[in-house]
Amino acid sequence: MDCDEFVELVTAFLDGALDDATEDRFLAHIAACDGCDVYLDQIRRTTRDLGGLAPADLAPAARDNLLAAFRDWHSAP
Repeated sequence: MDCDEFVELVTAFLDGALDDATEDRFLAHIAACDGCDVYLDQIRRTTRDLGGLAPADLAPAARDNLLAAFRDWHSAP
């Protein structure tokens, strides 16, 4: 597994949605890649700290800024 695939699978991993073989490859990658273990920890902390926010908790301007920042992230090269 390379780092790009790892990043694509982080959410599924945290949701417990990976099949056994993919989870084994995911865990092997974490063991070998210092950058990805840091990334996984950052995503865990972000979801822990912000995951309980309701849409009403976010100021409209902040919501608009976030939506604009992530609008095209899938299409980025």
